[in-house]
Amino acid sequence: MRQGHSVTIANNGQQAAENCDNDSAIERVILDLKLEQESGLSILVDIKQRLPHAEILILTGYSSISTAVEAIKLGAVNYLCKPASAEDIVQAFSASDKPTESISATPTSVSRLEWEHIQRVLSDNDGNISATARNLGMHRRTLQRKLQKKPSKT
Repeated sequence: MRQGHSVTIANNGQQAAENCDNDSAIERVILDLKLEQESGLSILVDIKQRLPHAEILILTGYSSISTAVEAIKLGAVNYLCKPASAEDIVQAFSASDKPTESISATPTSVSRLEWEHIQRVLSDNDGNISATARNLGMHRRTLQRKLQKKPSKT
């Protein structure tokens, strides 16, 4: 028992299937996107067939927008990048209990998305412009110019 939850571990898709067959009361599943040589997305489909009521959270060190979208389409309730704390995981499941907000009809502009990405990388590098420029594959002066131009919210 951890934080009031009973925990069962599977190291591959076959073990996950056996766990599902042995315990139909499983309510929540934390699934890595890559288990041994298997795709977590194919395991996700199998788990959803065996436990249609279960909430499944995808946890990955190889995040991408396409896999996140695919996981949600296949029935995952959330998608987290590693490292994720136990608190992050609990919050991700809690977020699935809340009603979803409507998505804005006007998408965020590309310049705004780029600026936000630069800010995240800059934060990851503790404000170091040179290290951030290297991580982003751009010249330091180019990065400084982009940082001076804060785009609008949309």
